[in-house]
Amino acid sequence: MTITDRFNRPVFSLRISITTRCNINCFYCHNDGIMPQDYEMSPSEIFRIAKIAKEIGIKKIRISGGEPLIRKDIIDIVKKISSLGFRDVSLTTNGTLLGKYAKDLLDAGLNRVNISFDTLNSKTYLFITKKDYLEKAKEGIKKAVEVGLYPVKVNMVVMKGVNHHEIWDMFQFCRENNAILQLIELLKTENCPDSEFFDEYRYKMAGIEKELARISNKVKKRQFMQDRKKYFINGGEIEVVRPMDNTEFCKNCTRIRITPDGKLKPCLLKNDDLVDLIGPINQGYSDKQLKELFLIAIKNREPFYKKYVK
Repeated sequence: MTITDRFNRPVFSLRISITTRCNINCFYCHNDGIMPQDYEMSPSEIFRIAKIAKEIGIKKIRISGGEPLIRKDIIDIVKKISSLGFRDVSLTTNGTLLGKYAKDLLDAGLNRVNISFDTLNSKTYLFITKKDYLEKAKEGIKKAVEVGLYPVKVNMVVMKGVNHHEIWDMFQFCRENNAILQLIELLKTENCPDSEFFDEYRYKMAGIEKELARISNKVKKRQFMQDRKKYFINGGEIEVVRPMDNTEFCKNCTRIRITPDGKLKPCLLKNDDLVDLIGPINQGYSDKQLKELFLIAIKNREPFYKKYVK
């Protein structure tokens, strides 16, 4: 069973943000479209929400933050979620703590990781993150591959004048370490309204995609992932993620989100249509009643770029 919204878009992926805390401070970070907050769900609350999600047909769970590995109970959280039998359990991390936790995460049932890592240059890393953790992040990438998490994807936010000239060095690093490089275009969300910032740093991907198409050995299109392309080049792999001004971004969205304080967030780019789950859980709502709240949130999903969706 796969549930669809009123725009006939299937919803089978849930992204659970378990904290807004982070141990680095990337100057471009949009916190997955979530406003900073103090409350964090307990492992049992996260499990209850994931259980309801599984029962309505959600097949894939991604754990995110902030930095999810900053939570001391992260292994317990992964173990509880994976015990429900999802097709895929993944996690997004900055990699700085992954060297410590990779094996335990695998043993807890995690399938794969996406690692936010933008540069191989120590000065650039310090400029972006305000921390001197470059080697820890590189160690985390290598450890994730070594223990058998698969695939390991490296998310590189490409910024004009900062790291756009490093794309091919990053590709070489990922290829040598059996990781996949994802090139991410800067995303502007409701809580990051600074137009001057995006005008200064946004690196448009059209040119690099033309070059990738020209030199790649093979190209595949990812269904239900904004139809974005995977480029295979001499044993390596690159994906390009272009959410801004991308007509496919909303049209092919299959994801709903949970904020760290337990609210359903139907759209990454909006914060005015949240549906509370933690309040009802604490008030003793039944599983049936919680499912109804999930269905309300899915019914309320509206494409941010609505004009592109029929």
